[in-house]
This record gives sequence, structure tokens and C-alpha cells, in this order.
Amino acid sequence: MLLAILGMALVTYASRAGGYAVLRVVRPPAFVQALLRHLPGCLFVAYVTPPLLAGSWPAWIGAAVVVAVQMATRNIAYAILAGVAAVWGAQWGIGGGP
Repeated sequence: MLLAILGMALVTYASRAGGYAVLRVVRPPAFVQALLRHLPGCLFVAYVTPPLLAGSWPAWIGAAVVVAVQMATRNIAYAILAGVAAVWGAQWGIGGGP
């Protein structure tokens, strides 16, 4: 069991370190650089959208708060904290607890 975990850790590290090593040596084309600049946002949307679509009103309230705080402050940490607080507050207001 430990050997399997260590093997998976080694493969994960090698794949990430290999990507950095390749990008230090090879200059990717402009379209790849643009793709890499926008990738974190796309991954975040792909991660958040399915639970949001399956979620209840507190999830939608939290999403609206995240967008509003992000637009106002341009600080993702504040936006996420405010969204989590809004979901928590909405859950307590609707059902008396999470």
C-alpha cells in the first residue's frame, strides 16, 4: 500500500516538474501562451459550475456574492470568503444550519 502511494506521488511530481522543465527550454507558440494564461479561470468555472447547477438557493446566493465582491475588490480571497459566508448565512437562515 505504501509503495503504491509513493509511486503515485513520484508520477505526479514527475509530470508537474517535467512540464516546468519543458516550458523552460521550449518557447510555446503565442496561442499556447494565451491558453495557459486563461486556463486557471476555465478550470475554476469547470469546477464550480456542476455543483452550482445542482445546488440550492444558498449556492446561487453565494455565487452572486462572489461575483459582486470580486468585481468590487479584485481580490479572489475576499470574494471566496464572502461567498462561503453568504452560503453559510443563507443555509442558517433557510434551514437552521448546514
